[in-house]
Amino acid sequence: MRRAVPDTEAMEALGRELGRVLRAGDLVILTGPLGAGKTTLTRGVGAGLGVRGPVQSPTFVLARTHPSLVGGAPLVHVDAYRLGGAAELEDLDLDFARSVVVVEWGAGLLDDVADSWLEVVIARRRGHEGAGVLDEEDRGVAAPELDADEPRTVELRGHGPRWAGTPYAVQPQLED
Repeated sequence: MRRAVPDTEAMEALGRELGRVLRAGDLVILTGPLGAGKTTLTRGVGAGLGVRGPVQSPTFVLARTHPSLVGGAPLVHVDAYRLGGAAELEDLDLDFARSVVVVEWGAGLLDDVADSWLEVVIARRRGHEGAGVLDEEDRGVAAPELDADEPRTVELRGHGPRWAGTPYAVQPQLED
């Protein structure tokens, strides 16, 4: 499923929408360049789940747990950018079974963790003129256009049995 997200408010609203369908045991992997809106989306997920906030980037602490205020699953928000591999992620001893786990920069690190996951890929243009696309090399760059409130494209891909039959399910490719 692909969605156009015009601004920060819409990104957070998409997160709230996701938060209302997520449940304990769900794994969400966020991919996108610096400034794409991964943390903004996660803030919305936290609001949709009804967890204690504020939901902020866990860049320097690697993972933050936000307990539920409504008796639901807690949100575990992970920033995997500084991790060297899946073994370091495993060392965090995350409670995947009883939490909703959202991992920024987690692509390729969680292959053996779950049989189902929701992959969220966020794309954005750099600057108002659309001059190129940010990539992972831009992570340490402090550029004014990173804060620009401009459109993003979000692709949601549900993998595995948890997402089968939902609007997020990845459709199998038909062979010729």
